[in-house]
Amino acid sequence: MSPARTDHDARRHDVSEAVWRVLAEHGFAGLTLRAVAAAMGASTGLVTHYFAGKHELIAHALDILEARTRQRPRLEAPAIGLPALRTHLLDILPLTPEGMAMNRIWVGSWDVALSDPALFAAQATRYERIRAVLRVAIEDAQRLGELPGRADARRLATTALSFTHGLVVQALFAPERFTPEHQTELVDDFLAGLAADADQST
Repeated sequence: MSPARTDHDARRHDVSEAVWRVLAEHGFAGLTLRAVAAAMGASTGLVTHYFAGKHELIAHALDILEARTRQRPRLEAPAIGLPALRTHLLDILPLTPEGMAMNRIWVGSWDVALSDPALFAAQATRYERIRAVLRVAIEDAQRLGELPGRADARRLATTALSFTHGLVVQALFAPERFTPEHQTELVDDFLAGLAADADQST
């Protein structure tokens, strides 16, 4: 790799790190070219070399957020089926300071994604991927008799994700009430309700 290319890649990494620092501190509402430049101690002109405008900056910020979400430490499912579904749901929740910060940024991204067709499509695809992961765990649980086999797995996945995202929002606004322990209890209650339906169907 040529020195020029190495310098370019290193500088782009610096820009991405600055974007993340602004996101973590100010959210999407405070994400501007000027704010990123200030975080780098550089000129706005340098930042515009990488982003033609606010739209490209936000799209890049969403890419960074997605990558950091994938790379963060995750719980290990003890088994397939219902234990795996439980693990997936807990991984979404703000159970740690890092998880709280990550979820705060994600919720802040909803407004910008809803107002832009391209960002909207990318976010819709992301949530479809999450539902697909949940659906696999649900289908495994159905085969194991842990969940009602006659239920629509896609519908259950949508219900589970809706429950979890609702819990995320409540935890962000009332962390003193929705502690990590309480969030976990609510997930277990939710899954127990699904499992009870399986028991009644046998």
